[in-house]
Amino acid sequence: MDLGLKGKKVILTGGSRGIGRAALEIFSAEGCDVAFFSRNQQQVNETVASLSKHGGKVFGSTFDMNNAGGYNAWLTGAADRLGGCDIFVPGASSSGSQATGDWQKSFEFDLLGTVHGCEALEPYLEKSGSGSVIIMSSTAAVETFIVPQAFNAIKASLLTYSKQLSQAWGPKKIRVNAVTPGPVSFPTGNWEAIKTAMPDFYNATATQFALGRFGAPDDVARGIVFLASPASSYTTGTNLVIDGGYTKRVQF
Repeated sequence: MDLGLKGKKVILTGGSRGIGRAALEIFSAEGCDVAFFSRNQQQVNETVASLSKHGGKVFGSTFDMNNAGGYNAWLTGAADRLGGCDIFVPGASSSGSQATGDWQKSFEFDLLGTVHGCEALEPYLEKSGSGSVIIMSSTAAVETFIVPQAFNAIKASLLTYSKQLSQAWGPKKIRVNAVTPGPVSFPTGNWEAIKTAMPDFYNATATQFALGRFGAPDDVARGIVFLASPASSYTTGTNLVIDGGYTKRVQF
């Protein structure tokens, strides 16, 4: 299936590992030009080298979301280097910093990182004529998960923001959708750390998937890329849950 992504300009934050890295690999293989950042220079270098094999433009650099004042400048600079922005995926999160219980970091990284990113890139997305934003939520936002914590509540707020933004930006030909991953396990990821530190909890979680396994980054990344692509051009304001049947609620 041709997703219609060749030549599209993609900006994805926090993209050197996990779901973000997997999505960049697919976008790049589909012929997109991509920009991303990470806090780890070695991971940036490795990701740039891998993505460059596909032949498109690749802009990767180190950036720390604690530098709130430099965030908008990084985004607009990336868009200028790519020659525009057709797709924005704000993936940087407190989860990547193992700070899901930190209210300030979850607010600044996940919520304000998304809101300020959308505001900074709005002119580029509107100029695209077929702009697409994928906002990252979590199944921790749609069902009770472990304990009351910042990450869960902030990710829930992003679902409301994405729905309302889709209505506001529809007339500008910018689609806005949310993706809600369930537990995803990969080397260096949070669930691998939980497997070591809390094996009983990890094993109990592993029994709760209808499909019988934890998710992998590719499982979620493929959904992100499709939803962002012109192949999904009539979809906006939706929340795509990708969790292997982990959540049990009925959603109408």
